Formats: sequence, C-alpha cells, structure tokens
Amino acid sequence: MAQFFINRPIFAWVIALFILVIGGTAVTQLPIAQYPPVAPPAIALSVTYPGASAQTLEDAVISIIEREMNGAPGLIYMEAVSQADGTGSLTLNFDPGTNPDLAQVDVQNRLARATPRLPASVIQQGVRVDKANPNFLLFTILSSDNPSFDPIALGDYAARTVLPEIQRVPGVGQASLFGTERGMRIWLDPAKLLGYRLSPADVNDAIRAQNAQVDSGTIGDQPSVPGQTLFATVVVRGQLTSAEQFGNIVLRANADGSTVRLKDVARVELGAQSYGGRSTRLNGQPSVGIGVQLAPTANALQTADLVKQRLKELQPYFPAGVKATIPFDSSLFIDISISQVVETLIEAVVLVFLVMFLFLQNIRYTLIPTLVVPIALLGSFATLLALGFSINVLTMFGMVLVIGIVVDDAIVVVENVERIMSEEGLSPLAATRKAMGQISGAIIGVTVVLLSVFVPLAFFGGAIGNIYRQFAAVMVSAIAFSAFMALSLTPALCATLLKPVEAGHHLEKKGFFGMFNRGFNRMARRYENGITRMLKKAPRWLILYAAVIAVAVLMFQRLPTSFVPNEDQGSILVNVQLPPGATQARTLAVMQQAEDYMLKQPEVESMVSVVGFSFAGSGQNAALGFITLKPWDERQGEERSAQALVARSFGALSKIRDAIIFPVSPPAIRDLGRANGFAFRLQDRGGHTRGELLAARGQLLAAAAKSPLLAAVRPDGLEDAAQLELSIDRERALALGVPIGAINAVLGTSLGSSYVNDFPNAGRLQRVVVQAEAQARMTPEDLLKLNVMNSSGQPVPLAAFASSKWISGAMQTVRYNGYPTMRIAGEAAKGVSSGAAIAEMERLAAELPAGFGYEWTGLTREEKLSGSTAFILFGFSLLAVFLCLAALYESWSIPFAVLLVVPLGILGVVLGANFRGLENDVYFKVGMITIIGLAAKNAVLIIEFAKDLQAHGRSAADAVIEAAHLRLRPILMTSLAFILGVLPLVLASGAGSASQRAIGTGVMGGMISATTLAVFLVPVFFVLVRRFFPASERQRRRDAHEAEESSGGPA
Repeated sequence: MAQFFINRPIFAWVIALFILVIGGTAVTQLPIAQYPPVAPPAIALSVTYPGASAQTLEDAVISIIEREMNGAPGLIYMEAVSQADGTGSLTLNFDPGTNPDLAQVDVQNRLARATPRLPASVIQQGVRVDKANPNFLLFTILSSDNPSFDPIALGDYAARTVLPEIQRVPGVGQASLFGTERGMRIWLDPAKLLGYRLSPADVNDAIRAQNAQVDSGTIGDQPSVPGQTLFATVVVRGQLTSAEQFGNIVLRANADGSTVRLKDVARVELGAQSYGGRSTRLNGQPSVGIGVQLAPTANALQTADLVKQRLKELQPYFPAGVKATIPFDSSLFIDISISQVVETLIEAVVLVFLVMFLFLQNIRYTLIPTLVVPIALLGSFATLLALGFSINVLTMFGMVLVIGIVVDDAIVVVENVERIMSEEGLSPLAATRKAMGQISGAIIGVTVVLLSVFVPLAFFGGAIGNIYRQFAAVMVSAIAFSAFMALSLTPALCATLLKPVEAGHHLEKKGFFGMFNRGFNRMARRYENGITRMLKKAPRWLILYAAVIAVAVLMFQRLPTSFVPNEDQGSILVNVQLPPGATQARTLAVMQQAEDYMLKQPEVESMVSVVGFSFAGSGQNAALGFITLKPWDERQGEERSAQALVARSFGALSKIRDAIIFPVSPPAIRDLGRANGFAFRLQDRGGHTRGELLAARGQLLAAAAKSPLLAAVRPDGLEDAAQLELSIDRERALALGVPIGAINAVLGTSLGSSYVNDFPNAGRLQRVVVQAEAQARMTPEDLLKLNVMNSSGQPVPLAAFASSKWISGAMQTVRYNGYPTMRIAGEAAKGVSSGAAIAEMERLAAELPAGFGYEWTGLTREEKLSGSTAFILFGFSLLAVFLCLAALYESWSIPFAVLLVVPLGILGVVLGANFRGLENDVYFKVGMITIIGLAAKNAVLIIEFAKDLQAHGRSAADAVIEAAHLRLRPILMTSLAFILGVLPLVLASGAGSASQRAIGTGVMGGMISATTLAVFLVPVFFVLVRRFFPASERQRRRDAHEAEESSGGPA
C-alpha cells in the first residue's frame, strides 16, 4: 500500500483532507458531558397522600405500586421512600443501555394496573412518572426588590411563566418549583361549623357543586323546527373566580329564606396553595427557586446553555423589580474541566513537536509526523459521532494520551527515511521506498498490538463498560488513522517534501544538534556494548526480571482502591437536620446561622438555601444549602479547595446548637449519588420489627464511630419522631350514629387539608384547598374538640369515642429492592481509600444479628463492580495481544518475548501511583491498559527487525543486537514524545486536575520504566525465547522467503 501512495501523493492528500473535513464537522455536533453515561437510567414515581403518615403511605400506596414494578425488563434495583408529610417516591434503576423512553412507558403501564387499588385522594392528586436524575443541574432563582412581590407572588409568577418555559427546554428532565403558587384557601372555623350544625364534608360538597364548569349546550341546534333562524351557545358561569364569590357559596338554605354561606363559617382568601412546602433563600434573602434536573442521556452543557438563553429571552417581560439569576450551575465544572483538558492537549502537541525536532533536527522532518496529529484526532471525533458517543473527560484524556502514540508510526517512517538518506546518500524517493520495505511490517505489527489491547474494552457491558468503551473508541480510531497515515500520507510526504542529503549527514551537524548527535551516538555504542555483555549471561537477568515482578505485585497490593478521584467541582452542599418535631421556624433560624458563617468564607461566592427539603428527606426540620465557590483561579492552593472548606466548615457548623449539619462535596460522578462518600443500605431480610431494624442500625453506627478507617458515618434520612396516635372506639362511634367515613373526612380536611377542585385565576387553573384555621389544630386538645355529624345531623365530639396518646413513629420509611431499609452515609477517614472504607463497613455489617443484610448503591455500587472487572479487562487485553502476535508472526513463542515486557511497564505505573499517593481507580486501570500496549509496542519495534535479520542468516544474538541499535533512536524519540506529551496531565491544576494527575502519573511512570528497562531486557527475552523455542525448519524457510520478498530488506 505504501508504494501505491508514494506514486500517488495527491491521492493521499485527498484522503487526509476528507478526514479533516468530516472530523471538523463532527466536533461541532458532538455533545459535551463530564463522563460517559455511567449511571443506570432511572425512572421516578412521585405520589402525594394528604394527611397520611409515612407508614400509611407505604402500606396503602408505595407497596402496591412497588409490587407491580417487580419484574420490569432491565430493572436492577429500586428504592421507595415514604415521608410523614404525605409525599413519597419510588425510583427504579435500569440496566445501562436501557432506552429510558421505553422504560418509562413500561412503568406507566404497570402503574395503570396498580392505580385502581390506590386511595381516591392519591388518584385525585395524580402520580407523576419522570425520567429521574438524583442531582440538580442548576438552580434558577427569582428575586424581587418590589415590595408587592412577596415569596407567594414570586412563586405564582414562576409557576405560571418561568417554570413551563424551563420544562420545555430540550434536555430538561424535571424542573421543580421551590416555592408555591397561589390557591384559594378556605380556612374553616370549627366552632362556627358546630353552631350551624355543618361538617367539613358539607363544605366540600357545596364547593364541588357550586364551583363547577357547566356544559350548558346551545339553543337552535340541529335537529331544529322548520324556519328556525336563531342559533346560540348557552353560557353558565359555573366556576368561581374570586374570594368574594367563594365566600358567597350557599352551604344551606333554610325554609324561612335565610341562608348559611361559606363566609359565615370560614375565612376565604387567595393565598398560597401550600404552606408546608419548600422555601428558598439566596444569600440570606427570601426568594423562589426552580431546581433543574437533567434528563437521562441529555447533554449537560447544552441544556444549561439553553436554560440560560431561555431566561435571557424572558427577562424583558418580567414585572418591574423581578430578576432571574443562576447562582448554582454544576455545568460550569464540566465546561471548565473540558477546557482545561483542551489546553493540556495543545501543550502536549507543542511538547511532542519539540521532542521530534530535537531528534530529527529538520523542520521538514518534524512537520511530517506533526501533520498526522490533527488528522488522527479529527478522525477520532468523527468516529465518536458515528458511534453516538460524546466529548467527555475520558475521551479527551484518550486524545491527550494518543498524541504521543499517533506520531509514533510517522516518526518511525521519517526517522528510517532520514537514517537511510544520511547513511547511504539515497534520494528521498529511493530512501522512502527502501524504508517502507523495512518498516511496513513493524508498523502493522505495532498497530495490531495496540488495537488488540484496546478493542476488547469495547465489548464490556454495564456502567463500567460505558467508561472503557468510549476511551477505547478514541484510542482505537486514532491508532488506526495513525497507522493508515503512516502507510499513505507520511511516505508520500517523505518522497516529495524531503531534500536529498549526502551520506554522513548526522556527523556534519554543528552546534547544539552536533553535540546532541555525538552524545547520542556515544550512548548508542555503550548501549550496544551493554546488551552484548548482557546476552552472554542472559539467564542471569531473569533474576532481575523476577525482582521487577515481585516489586510490581507488592506495590500493586499496597495501592488503596476507589472509583474515581474526588474533584474540587467548585461547589459544596450543606445538609441540615434538626431534631424530629422541630418546626420550620426553628429550621430557618439554624439555616440563617449557617448562611452567616458560609457567606463570610473567602472561597464562597453565593449560597442558595432550601428550607423544608434535603436529600435525606422532606420535612419542617430539614434544609439544604447549595454553595457555589469562587472560580478556581481565585482559590489557588490546597487550603482553599472545596475539600478544605468542607473540612473547616464541618467543625465550625457543628457548634450550632439544636442541629446536625454536614457540609459535603458533590459526588465525583453527579449521576451516581448526591454527596461524596459511600451509600450503604441496611436491610431487614428476616421479618424483624422496625425497632429491631433501628437497633441494628444503632449497633452498626456505634461500631463505625470507633473505626479509624471511617469518618462521618451517619443516618441518611429522617429520624423517628413523636407522633400523636388517635385511637377510635369504632363500636362506640357506630353506637352514636357516627359513620367511620365521616370521621376520616373530618380529620383529613381539618388537620391535613382537602384539595376540592380547581378555579380559574388569570388564565390558569389553581387549586381550592379546605383546612381548619391554625388556632383550631395546634394542640392535642384541639384534636379531640373536633366534631363529626352523626346520622341524625347532630354533632358528636371526637372525645366521645376517641382518645389520643404520644408514640414514637416513623417520619420516613425506606424500602430497597422490596426490603425495609435504613440508609447510611459516610466517608473514608483522612488518608484512607474508599475501597478500604467499603471493606470495613462490610466487616462491621457481618457482625450484625442474623436476618440483616446490606446492599450498596450509587457510586459505591459501581466501584464494587469496577473492582471485579479489572482483572478480566487485563486478562482479555493480554490474551488479545498474544493471539494477534501469534497470528502476525505465525509463531506461538515470539509473542512471549513481547508480552514479557508488560510487567516492566506495570512497575512504573504502580510506583508512580504509590509515590504520589494516588489510588487504584478507573484512571489507574486505564493507564495500566494503555501501558500494556505501549510496552508491547517498543518490544515489537525491536523484535520485528530482529526476526527479519535472523531470517537473513544472522544468529538470534547478532540479529537482536543490530535491531536494538537501529531501533534505539525511534524508540527513545517516540517514548520521550509520549512522556512529555502526558507531562501537562501530571502537572495539572485547577478544575478537573485530580483526574488529570491520576491518569497522567500512571502512564508517565509506566512509559519511563517500560522504556528504560525494556531496551535492555527485550533483547534478552528474544534470545532466551529463541534458545528455548527454536524455529522449525519450515518456519525458517518461510521467514527467509518473506524477508526476500520485502523490498530493501535489512540484509
């Protein structure tokens, strides 16, 4: 193929230009994300059961839906949460690769089967089914300096105008209002109801009857009488529109013509639809928030940009004094971290160029391999688009790593052409023809080796497979394009662009390059003498090799494990939990203290506070703060990182009385959890009581608190609280003529509230809500004073047939995969890996009484899975390399000479990771796999030449000595190019630097050890393999024949 393109250089240029144009187009169309889609696609069901306790909600609603969801195709785990405020959720997680749209349709179909068995009020409220994401992409805040726009007015405006616009933005999965819109509130006075002998049910019935849309028909419609000339629609104003109209609803008309109206027994106002929901503050000032969650598979950066654009379009139409801001935006980290990697990519290209110029010492020689870089990289972008992948941290790291690899083949070509021209004085065309005859096999061999390392990664499934698959796609496509360019464009450019030189060209260099060449030649001679001496006592060097393996294994075992590094993402979260039963006012007071502290910290730019909501659960005693930090370049130094702020603020906020406050970092992969650390699910698998489950959790937390390997291990949910249990004597109630249904209705409406129906308000249907006045539901005595109408129309107080007592009850119940569960969160202690923390929790859980089990979820679950697949990945890669080399060389023995070099590279990877205190995570594994290919590549460059020389009659020792001498320069050049190409990763700082250092350190250390050791030990391996596994006579004849067919073979 090379000879064809040497004769047709324009043809080679046309192909290269096609690749550039297609790849450049692909770059503009590829989505951008932080990571490949790692998290299992999730579907969330949300339910509301007004007035229900957590246990009632679980028994009457969640468990019914949960049973229907079991067996859904692709379902891997599900978690149900029921809360004492009557809200619940069921989140179903499916196999990675599951189509979320089809999963949502299946969930809705299964929900339809369960719906008839749900309580009427739950059906009336509706069950939402959404594609879920556990974290918020961004927070939009509406604030106003106009006194007429209080939080209720802002919430109503947001619900009408801003929220629907954001929900329509492509890529938005959910947009939640952290505030409330308006509603018609009917505040009942139980004493007045008693005076008029009316019940809350009478009020609800009257509202339904008199606030209803009437389909009144027409006059003169067909069929009509002959001669009919009039046709008109009859309009009846059925739905009411104002508080005054609602107040005039007739509850009872007496025989004497008098009436009892709603305003006689209740206060009617246009207020808030809900007063027990979530309130939002921005930097300590009341406001209204909209939390935006990303849809599965959506592009975070594109979605965030579209939301910002939509808000900018809406801003001119906002009322005077109202403005929208985005103080919390997690996409900024993605944008900046990708930009940082792009800068690293450019730095790598420059460093690689300088290395090539140092060795080639001619701008033309240097430009030829440099031209391969954009072609190979843009070709990889086209491959990513064709495969439906994205630009993310993993694919961009692949681009950086592959720069030092894609120039290898071109360097080998140019260096060989330059060597032949300088040593033999041939013309560029003749030198190129001879060079390609010598090295085409080596290029193909190197390419096959590298491809065989990365291709197996593409066939792994699951979340871990998604990570490796996209990285492998970059590496494989770039290496393939590089090899193609080395056999097409590079020889064509060498034949047409290079100038002829006289023999001895290197020796004529003066100045710096002359000094470099003389020094390199002296080193090469010493290297040749050194391996000559080594080959005389080759078996002895196996002792050194065994020591290398032993050290590599020992250092590998010492490495702590994790999934991905914990990055400074430019934001932290503050979770606030007050004692059970604390009111919203108390929670707000604590949150104000937390705001005062956090906003004074020099790293903090803004803080969004949500009272009544946290990731642990919703309730008046819960709150959550979203803190955005100043840009990374304004927070130089480890002491001003997000992790340092978390550690410092933990101690300070713990001094706030009457609350447990946990500042935490966001998870490394936001789709896999809500905070950094582990997510543990303690399950009751033995039919225990809730009290026994709580006791088991207490035992586990106490043991974890004593462990030096664990830190901040805590319950991740709402604690049980005092509840007022109402005991109804049903026999007594029925004897008094009180229907049980009437009792439930009075309690539900008076204490919980009843959503009756809707009314039109300024073009939007809003809810009519009935509830007792606040002063009638503040104490247990108020409860027993409520009256229920019996069958004779007489009021009967609850105290006549009911009693109350205080008990401890669940504010939140959790079920994980159908088992009653307690959620536990925690972190590894300082200096301890997440893998060690996971192992410690498992050890402590094994000491629990029989009948209790556990499961991991979120990021921790994926870390466990990644550890179990690592050795499979390495095994497949090594097997693929061996088989490809066996096929390439038609030998079962030569591949061993190549694969024996792999531990030399692994040694550098583990030494580098240990030296810098890094962990065995995804990036470490990626580095290991990359080094397998690169180490084998250097070995192939030597062994390919040695094999050809041996075919021409040389002994194995003489052949490998000459091959090592000839290939030393390109090996050192390509290795140094790779090492300096990844140097910017090793020295990275700022956004995403932890990941860059993690992957850069491993591959740099591996390449240094693989190069410095392999150039000496590969000749030893080749000679020993040939000595113990000599080629058969048939194989020697075939090798000799192939060598003779190679034009310009190295005879």
